[in-house]
Amino acid sequence: MKIDIITIFPEIFDAVLNESILKRAQAKGLVEIYVHNLRDYSGDKHRKVDDRPFGGGPGMVFSPEPLFKAVEHIKACPRKRKWHGQVILLSPQGKTLNQKMAQKLSKDKHLVLICGHYEGIDERVRLKLVDEEISIGDYVLTGGELPAMVLVDAVVRLVKGVLGDEDSSKSDSFSDGLLEYPHYTRPANFKGMKVPKVLLSGDHEIIAKWRKDQSLKVTKKKRPELIK
Repeated sequence: MKIDIITIFPEIFDAVLNESILKRAQAKGLVEIYVHNLRDYSGDKHRKVDDRPFGGGPGMVFSPEPLFKAVEHIKACPRKRKWHGQVILLSPQGKTLNQKMAQKLSKDKHLVLICGHYEGIDERVRLKLVDEEISIGDYVLTGGELPAMVLVDAVVRLVKGVLGDEDSSKSDSFSDGLLEYPHYTRPANFKGMKVPKVLLSGDHEIIAKWRKDQSLKVTKKKRPELIK
């Protein structure tokens, strides 16, 4: 999988992309992640990428030209291969990211993420370049960088071979529509709080049933709207 991120703050991604699972996924060659500075695609001598909105109003709007240049450059990079991928705009107007969407995106060969800022982007970018708009919740952030990080993390961990245990993602919350069951580790008795006996039984069939029951209980208590 290849992921290209377009932003005016490329340095903000360094810590996230160079640590933990994302770092190992890149080291293994399972995913390639590139961060592009939108200002590199500006034709302005001051590297300006925004302008005042037509019709007046507060704030600034991303100009179409730098974004078109950036996306066209990224699509043209694999010259001998036909473009296969999606251009995604991180936007509060988009569909809310969930586990099912992350699983679907993890099967794509190439994702291009556009991180918006200011009052937004020129509508012609949305109409002609963007395939999908994605939000991480019903609230507004300073820019699209944090949502892009969330999306990358959620998607990359689902790419085959990224996680050490292939089955670990299958028990994640929301993978089967329910929240995850409780986990316990050693010691079996901590300050009088004991691990449920069923987990010490060694009977995998009974343990699986207990975990399924617990997932249902946790979901009913914390997110009852998930149960149909």
